[in-house]
Amino acid sequence: MATMSTVCGELHLGPVQRFREVHPVEKKTGEVRRALPDYSGLHPMVHKRNRTVGRFGSDKAANALSLAGFGQTCPMSNDRVLTPSQFTALARSLLEDSFPLVEIEGELSGFMRPASGHLYFNLKDRNAQVRCAMFRPKSQWLRFKPADGDLVIARGRATLYEPRGDFQLVVEHIEPAGEGMLRAAFEALKGRLEAEGLFEPARKRAIPRWIARLGVITSPGGAAIHDVLSVLRRRFPLIEVELLPVLVQGAGAASQIVEMLARADRSMRFDALLLTRGGGSLDDLQAFNDETMARAVFACRTPVVAAIGHETDLSIVELVADLRAPTPSAAAEAISPDQLELRARLSGCATQMAGRVQTRLQGVSQRLDQLHLRLAQQHPKQRLARHTERLSALSQRLQRKQAGSLVLLKERLRGRAERLRMQAPRLRLTRLHRDWLLAGERLKASMQSRLDQRVLRVDALARTLAAIGPLATLARGYAIVRLPNGSVVTSVSAVRADDQLQVGLVDGAIAVSVREVVAK
Repeated sequence: MATMSTVCGELHLGPVQRFREVHPVEKKTGEVRRALPDYSGLHPMVHKRNRTVGRFGSDKAANALSLAGFGQTCPMSNDRVLTPSQFTALARSLLEDSFPLVEIEGELSGFMRPASGHLYFNLKDRNAQVRCAMFRPKSQWLRFKPADGDLVIARGRATLYEPRGDFQLVVEHIEPAGEGMLRAAFEALKGRLEAEGLFEPARKRAIPRWIARLGVITSPGGAAIHDVLSVLRRRFPLIEVELLPVLVQGAGAASQIVEMLARADRSMRFDALLLTRGGGSLDDLQAFNDETMARAVFACRTPVVAAIGHETDLSIVELVADLRAPTPSAAAEAISPDQLELRARLSGCATQMAGRVQTRLQGVSQRLDQLHLRLAQQHPKQRLARHTERLSALSQRLQRKQAGSLVLLKERLRGRAERLRMQAPRLRLTRLHRDWLLAGERLKASMQSRLDQRVLRVDALARTLAAIGPLATLARGYAIVRLPNGSVVTSVSAVRADDQLQVGLVDGAIAVSVREVVAK
């Protein structure tokens, strides 16, 4: 973990981010130059951007100076003097853009938690201190209670509080200084056991649905055992619970738990084992990140349920266990049936069984009645009566059949005699003569009707011809003028003076001579 001595505490950076020391302000005659961190050790894009902008660490900072009337150098002239607001805004922009997310290790001092829920404190070492602020809701996610004098690691961003001009660190996460090494050891062990297949879901044993005896491995004075017993009494008090007392934190806790696991598994007395404890810091839960305990859980033939700490806590034992629960109460609920639900199911089963028995009894009673009726019907006296009745019915049917056949034959004979009489030659000639006379009368009537229709048609055509013919027009006073060649005159342009014309009237013609042609 890299450190930087010029910042209060330690600045923990990633493997590729490593700053050089910030140089002091360089003074020259008539101007001020700000020397910024060397970005040569950072990502190439960061270094490239630093070269492009110039002496400022970001485009935002350069833009801020440009708006204030400054370039890369700031000549101290009266027309470019900054106000406090401009200067603090510019300093905040430079500060926030020049520093990434940093981790600082130091001692807590001046710790305050006002009613707003925010945290205010200082991080100090032997030579310097840094003001820090941690705002809600991040301050509510802490898994320990910070106090003055604690050595912690704070992760946050450097900024400037403009109203007071205070340099401070806005903290996003804080943890005890020792937890970083514990977490690294946790991740290393987790990766090694996972590679060996200890976390594989396929090898985990199923938790019995009905547990008669449960072994609870936990501290007898902790809250976990009380939570488990309370839930089991409420949900399913028939489970026999046996407390297997052990230490759950501190020296010797892991070895005690491993020994108790082995003894409980060898006894074969338990249907399942519950390994649990209440919440705590990472250091408090360290016993459950022990490799020996993880392998002991893996080797158990009895199914193991693990519920270590709160829902946000995670331990190696929980990953190896056959079932992980977020809390002790949740573990008790997961391994126990709900007695209210069972009572409801039993009541439903009893109702269903009673209904099925009643249905079965009704079916058997109906079947018995059918057998009694069938037995009565199969009695010899009943069979003889049925056969006698059937014989009588067949005799009556035969008599009706014979009588019906004689009547049918008589009707057929009469029909054929009538057809023979109708086919006699004399009757046939009489019918043909009558038909011939009727046809002649119909022919005469048809010819007379058609003749009358033709006469009426000719009369109508004659009247139409008389109405629209030229003679009718001449009778109304009109005349037809013709040239000597016989063509009809239809225009004055066809006539010249001294032409000889013939005027046709209804009763003759008049020869005229043209003296003058007058056109309209």
